[in-house]
Amino acid sequence: VQLQASGGGLVQAGGSLRLSCTASGSIFSRDAMAWYRQAPGKQRDVVASRTPEGFTNYADSVKGRFTISIDNVKNTVYLQMNSLKPEDTAVYYCNVGGPYTSSIYYQGPYWGQGTQVTVSS
Repeated sequence: VQLQASGGGLVQAGGSLRLSCTASGSIFSRDAMAWYRQAPGKQRDVVASRTPEGFTNYADSVKGRFTISIDNVKNTVYLQMNSLKPEDTAVYYCNVGGPYTSSIYYQGPYWGQGTQVTVSS
């Protein structure tokens, strides 16, 4: 499975971005997926996840601002990010295929290449 992430960029605080992660095959209907982020000097943490059944989960820091969604026709998972804050600045990665429950996603074997999001104050 190959994942191609895009959509990062530079935005002012309060702005919005939409990240995309397109897979090489039709996997989102059967696999769970997640978006992670890693800021300089920090560990990579899950930001949002979605199960094949449609359950979504978000880190407390992004609840109400970020939304994960999929387009099965386009084999793409999105992360809509609104009301961005400087602390959202990080490299964002999509990840697919991890084990999961309805409330927890565990890192899977497939990663996108990462896309930089920078939020200026």
